[in-house]
Amino acid sequence: MSDKPTMIEFRDVHKYYGDYHALRGINGQIRAGEFFSLLGPSGCGKTTLLRTIAGFEGIDSGAVLIDGKDMARVPANERPTNMVFQSYAIFPHMSVGENVGFGLRRDPRSKAEKAKAVEEALEMVGLKGYGGRAAHALSGGQRQRVALARALILKPKVLLLDEPLSALDKKMREHMQVELIKLQRQVGITFVLVTHDQEEALVMSDRIAVMFEGEIAQLADPETLYRRPNSKKVAEFIGTMNFIPAQVISETGGQIEIEAKGLGRATLPADQCPAGRGDAPMVGLRPETLTLLYPGQTATDRSVDGVIDEVIYFGDMTYYDVYLGGTDVEVRLSMRNTPGRPILEVGSKVDVAWSPSALVLFR
Repeated sequence: MSDKPTMIEFRDVHKYYGDYHALRGINGQIRAGEFFSLLGPSGCGKTTLLRTIAGFEGIDSGAVLIDGKDMARVPANERPTNMVFQSYAIFPHMSVGENVGFGLRRDPRSKAEKAKAVEEALEMVGLKGYGGRAAHALSGGQRQRVALARALILKPKVLLLDEPLSALDKKMREHMQVELIKLQRQVGITFVLVTHDQEEALVMSDRIAVMFEGEIAQLADPETLYRRPNSKKVAEFIGTMNFIPAQVISETGGQIEIEAKGLGRATLPADQCPAGRGDAPMVGLRPETLTLLYPGQTATDRSVDGVIDEVIYFGDMTYYDVYLGGTDVEVRLSMRNTPGRPILEVGSKVDVAWSPSALVLFR
């Protein structure tokens, strides 16, 4: 993916609404053919940034380039983009085919050619033969597919998706996530998704820009964001992370020796220690990197004793909150419920296995 040319580039983009600084010096590139997500909490600027790509919002300084061309004087209807809105904006009084072909009203092609394009677009999104149906009779998932077909029929270089799955129930949303991934690979164009759902971004994206307060905090692939967040704020937002107070003992040759409360000492390489200094260093580690040792099992690296404080059963997984080694440090760990593995009770004494390779130091 890294050898793909740049499709969208942000150069020090600033946007104000009166005194409110909505976008604060955005820099970054989105590659051609990439599934890219803008992820962050409400009000962080992700939808504003998406709308600057579409041309629905102007910027106060900087530049937005699409396919190497500065979009400063290019109106929305002349940009090589199309958008699928959160509401889908389906016209209920039109048929499915009329909705999909709406953007071809001024297209010079013949009626037969337009009809063929509509059928091809519907087939692309799994709605072959739906052209004559009433749009108001469609399910939520079908309306979302119609909105996608309507956007794709114009063959944009970039498809912009503004939280398109938020109105769907959990099961349909998960199904459509997979369908969108397949569709993006099929059409091969750049998809830019806005979402506040961390799992959705991790599942669907080639790369993700995590945004807070009008700035990009980290731009990376999903695995890097999850395993090596560059700040405590990113770590807290992406999934679940345990944070444990720590002391920095020494720093030599790019290696940092730390002592984590309840775990003990460990030496961490530079890539596990994001840059920066602070008065309250801590280490973070994900629940699945901690393991309960059952009778007969031994730790492959290190272990500490603990006591189970809470048990949360999820069917395929069980989460345990455990106090470490007689301390007030409580961690959450996850265990897969494989056949024959018992669910332990609150108050059980346990051994918890861990590895220094799972730690990330935040300072």
